[in-house]
Amino acid sequence: MSEFLIYFQIGLKHVLDIHAYDHVLFLIALSVPFSFNDWKRILLLVTIFTLGHTTALFLSVFGIISVKVNVVELLIPITILITAFYNLFTAGKASKNGGVNLVSVITLFFGIIHGLGFSNYFKTILGGSNVSKLLPITEFAIGIEAAQIAVVIVVLILSYIVQTFFRFSKRDWTLVMSAFIIGVVLPMILENEIWK
Repeated sequence: MSEFLIYFQIGLKHVLDIHAYDHVLFLIALSVPFSFNDWKRILLLVTIFTLGHTTALFLSVFGIISVKVNVVELLIPITILITAFYNLFTAGKASKNGGVNLVSVITLFFGIIHGLGFSNYFKTILGGSNVSKLLPITEFAIGIEAAQIAVVIVVLILSYIVQTFFRFSKRDWTLVMSAFIIGVVLPMILENEIWK
């Protein structure tokens, strides 16, 4: 198997790992307010998240930044919680179309936090000189992006089905899914080792 496929698959598995579903939860929270008509905006947000995630890996792998694991493990579900609460408060309100805005900046920052959560493991599978680490990180990022797009497409299809065939309004769908995500993520925050 080529080296590209190895790191690409690690990126795919990182997002789609059933035992580490926090990444998928964040993607659901990020994409649930959108529809297929908004594909450019959600694709931009997903890519910004990947850039943040990859930036964190670069900073960590090259020893520029280091964060305690238990702190990051607390911050990751908090990013999901904030995104879901944002959805609750903005559901049904007209959003401004556009590129870079506050949501984009926050998504980048949340991507950095999520990337830090994976950085310790990623450092253990990378060997060699600093220059030789650039390509694997890029290949991993491509795998992350592909998996994230797949998750978003599934969420958009599910949104379409629920809104078209079950007559949920976009607002109600966003509220229900965001409340569900909050219900899943609150125990993750409360059971974090940092409180023990």
